[in-house]
Amino acid sequence: MIGLDTNVLIRYLTEDDPSQTALADAVMDSLTPEAPGFISTVVIAEVVWVLERFYRFTKLETIQTLETLLRSKELIVERAEIVVQALGNFRTGQSDFTDCLIERTGHAVGCRYTVTFDRGAASLPEMKLIS
Repeated sequence: MIGLDTNVLIRYLTEDDPSQTALADAVMDSLTPEAPGFISTVVIAEVVWVLERFYRFTKLETIQTLETLLRSKELIVERAEIVVQALGNFRTGQSDFTDCLIERTGHAVGCRYTVTFDRGAASLPEMKLIS
């Protein structure tokens, strides 16, 4: 197994730099179910942020991209079950994906709730607005 950094996934997903895309493609093509690539939850959050902020991905495009990464037999996503839950909340709600991931991660470790100043994030089930 090898770890995959955000910039490698971004090059692979966006194909925006020919030389780096070729290198990222070679890495991704070398992965197998027996020798997979590992994507941390931090990388997942960064990928979403970069795709939405710099590449102007729509919510649907972001969802489809995450679903593709999660379904790949050549990739292992850290805490995939939490990422899937966050993706579900993101799909049906108005919160940013990262807020959904923060909320689900807190839930998974037993937090009663997660406090926030973000009114949008506070709409999630286990987020609590403090004021």
